[in-house]
Amino acid sequence: MKNIHIALLAASLPFVLQPSATIAGERTVTIKGSDTLVILNQRWAERYMTGHGGAVVQVTGGGSGTGIAALLAGSTDICASSRPMKEKERVALKAKTGQDPVEIAVAKDGIAVYLNIANPLNALTTDQVALVYRGKVTNWKDLGGPDQKIILYSRENNSGTYEFFKEHVLKKKDFTPFAQCLPGTASVANAVARDKRGIGFGGAAYAKGIKFAALQSDPLKAPILPDEKHILDGTYPVSRNLYYYLRVPPEGPIKDFIDFALSPEGQAIVVKVGFYPIQGKAK
Repeated sequence: MKNIHIALLAASLPFVLQPSATIAGERTVTIKGSDTLVILNQRWAERYMTGHGGAVVQVTGGGSGTGIAALLAGSTDICASSRPMKEKERVALKAKTGQDPVEIAVAKDGIAVYLNIANPLNALTTDQVALVYRGKVTNWKDLGGPDQKIILYSRENNSGTYEFFKEHVLKKKDFTPFAQCLPGTASVANAVARDKRGIGFGGAAYAKGIKFAALQSDPLKAPILPDEKHILDGTYPVSRNLYYYLRVPPEGPIKDFIDFALSPEGQAIVVKVGFYPIQGKAK
């Protein structure tokens, strides 16, 4: 087995995995976009390159919007996105390439609502969460918790998680300007872990030092946690697919890498990272 040199950088900077003996002229596969997907993309790249001597995979975060912009500009092979492309983005890309973008669902996720472990609340309604993030509820006592100000943590507006949360929880209404916007889901989870008054949202794979609020969207049904069963069957209120987008159908090294990500081995990595396989259980 060839030795692998791994350079792990911040999510907003290139993450490059390159074998110590790269085959001259080997095609680099570039992936750019969703910070939610960046850890999974890194793990896929690590495993893929271990078994494919000479392969070069470059992973960059920055947010789904950044990835889609790069795809439009032709500066990335694969856009990683935690939201579906908007119609105007699809139209813009088709105007450049003459064909519709290629959409590939690569994993399933749920947007979890993060609470500090010390918070006595364990469940919230989606309406309550919306009111909090719109700035209409500002004290935990109004939700049945302690008499403390709610400190809001959010993703930035170029994030697919931000867009999805705004559409499906806030019902397209605006976030309060008092929410603290942070670059990356891990930053939101870390902030809530340090702040007893904090609340945040992000991918269900980011659970270290925090707990998830069970969400209730229907008053006649029990609150639901973002666990495997409820994300896979779509009953968790904020379930979603995670996507790869391409300008043209994949060929060569790009297709080979995507085939690996969708294989039983690749989907097993999805589970290890904390997401859920796109087609039932990984083998």
